[in-house]
Amino acid sequence: MSPTKHARAAEAPSRDGRAYDAGPYLPSRGGLAAHRRAAADCQGCPLFEDATQTVFGKGAESARLVLVGEQPGDQEDRQGEPFVGPAGRLLGRAVEEVGIDMDTAYVTNAVKHFKFTRPPGGGKRRIHKAPELREVAACRPWLLAELRLLRPEVVVVLGATAAKALMGSSFRVTKDRGALLPMPPGALDQDDQPYVVATIHPSAVLRADDRDSAYAGLVADLRVAASALDEAGA
Repeated sequence: MSPTKHARAAEAPSRDGRAYDAGPYLPSRGGLAAHRRAAADCQGCPLFEDATQTVFGKGAESARLVLVGEQPGDQEDRQGEPFVGPAGRLLGRAVEEVGIDMDTAYVTNAVKHFKFTRPPGGGKRRIHKAPELREVAACRPWLLAELRLLRPEVVVVLGATAAKALMGSSFRVTKDRGALLPMPPGALDQDDQPYVVATIHPSAVLRADDRDSAYAGLVADLRVAASALDEAGA
């Protein structure tokens, strides 16, 4: 999706008549800490109403690698940190396997609030629900702000939602996964543009019938990102 189409999607009104747009909540100055504080009060789309809290990105401010998922899960929503559930643990293992220290990376999500539904008939269990296009578009300013502040060399988008948030609505992970891709024109207004690698979300590995094969595919894609970092640092 082009920046214009993202903006158009964010213009759709929310339940109280406001536009879906996190842009007005971004601070005009400051680093990641200032943005994290501002994001805590974001009401750029209705997802804030049911979520426990905003889950902003976390990691090294000098990170050369940024990993972008879809949205917080149940545990992330409760703890206020990204990738702390089963999918996060699997991702950490895969990243370490390709020779990247997770302590030197930065992890975040395309959408900063947990979207969920309840089981039919009620119950306390919260079931993940994929965010809508306008919710992804509304939250995109936070993701782009993180990337501008971090200035990473490689961004790994995990799954379809993260990939489309950054690469556009026509992007297909199944078609272009594991390739070293340029950042779309106009996404970031800076000279040093990061490369992008798309792969599956680690939660897809946990759901796969053949987990070993799915995990191997994730690791293979992450090796592309690791190789790009090695070449840049050589």
